[in-house]
Amino acid sequence: MKLTIVGTGYVGLVTGATFAEIGHQVLCVDNDAAKIEKLRRLEMPIYEDGLDPLVRRNVAAGRLAFSTSIAEGTAHAEVIFIAVGTPPGYRGEPNMSYVERVGREVAEHMTSYRLLVEKSTVIVNTNEQLRRTLNKYLKQDVPFDIASNPEFLREGTAIQDAFHPDRIVVGVESERSAALLREIYAPIVERSGCPYLQMNTASAELTKHAANSFLAMKISFINAVSRICELTGADIDQVAHGLGLDRRIGPHFLQAGVGYGGSCFPKDVDAFVRMGEELGYPLDLLKEVQKINAAQREHLMRKLQQELWVLEEKTVAILGLAFKAGTDDVRESPALYFVPRLLERKARLRLWDPVAREKFDLAHPGLSYAETPLECVRGADAALVLTDWPAVRTANLAEWRRAMRCPIVIDGRNVFSPAQMAEHGFTYHSVGRRPVAPPRPPL
Repeated sequence: MKLTIVGTGYVGLVTGATFAEIGHQVLCVDNDAAKIEKLRRLEMPIYEDGLDPLVRRNVAAGRLAFSTSIAEGTAHAEVIFIAVGTPPGYRGEPNMSYVERVGREVAEHMTSYRLLVEKSTVIVNTNEQLRRTLNKYLKQDVPFDIASNPEFLREGTAIQDAFHPDRIVVGVESERSAALLREIYAPIVERSGCPYLQMNTASAELTKHAANSFLAMKISFINAVSRICELTGADIDQVAHGLGLDRRIGPHFLQAGVGYGGSCFPKDVDAFVRMGEELGYPLDLLKEVQKINAAQREHLMRKLQQELWVLEEKTVAILGLAFKAGTDDVRESPALYFVPRLLERKARLRLWDPVAREKFDLAHPGLSYAETPLECVRGADAALVLTDWPAVRTANLAEWRRAMRCPIVIDGRNVFSPAQMAEHGFTYHSVGRRPVAPPRPPL
């Protein structure tokens, strides 16, 4: 089947490459001409494990192409997926201007039936607004359908998630659109055996926000428990393990740390809170989730401040700029909280990340970067671990101890064990775990 994907970000590009791999003819459209030229040269605008060979293979096979023309995309396919950004507005509501623009431009070029599928994360009842937009801008009387197909890809494992999803959710209002989406996803359902859930469009739209908000709530809950652990001498790893073995709860998203970030959870929780206010049902539970998430970063900042006392002219190594390992996405990353606050206090910063440096540099240009974790911590008064990259997990701690000016590590991801750090002579602070004092040097 011929498919058009509008938007070539994390969702659009992965979705387009996945559909091409299972045999569809896919045209990815984006109004960013520089990005499209880069893709035509087979240069990936994002880092995602496995994406580069997937794109190359399907371009070579003639199943995947790129364009800047909505007119071409509208003519190419009966089914058009909208995968453009919905960045947060100033009050937390998502900015729907990009989605509206796609709907308007598709309507202006439609000459026969089209199915527009919301792949972007949108607020509930966006389908109705999109329907009104198409009706306003259609040049001729042609039929169309609007459907919702929220994505549940995790950055860093998006390719795996695309081919082996937990579930596929589609929201439809007609049998014609339902049949088209079943045909599109049939190879993935057959290959993975995943549940295929068909519902109305409003329910599908709400499913995405509810899922992300619940996961954010789970993260904030375990982070709140980690603070109680620190105050009582309990160990968050043991508590989380005990919780996770309850089948009603499960072990996922019970890792205490510096808090959630990225392009989805903060934005989706904000949008859900805003939607509740507009509907007259304040989601106070999610407001507390947001407060706990912000407080977790402030808590780690206090630990660093207490260890160094005066931050001015102290060298702080920051290990990890992406919001999680496996991606170069720095949106709402913990580093975006710590870097400006440390700069305000006139600390000297040295940063390291294996793939996110270029994107972080757009937000904070002119900073000092290291090529390896060891180079990053060399001469540092303290090290702040913000992303659990494998290169940090497997670091030679004896080398770190010799390289650092002061062996202080603030671990926002609980990468290391307190006993391991004490054995190597570090002053070590993690999240929700009892510190172990390093052995005293002989007199």
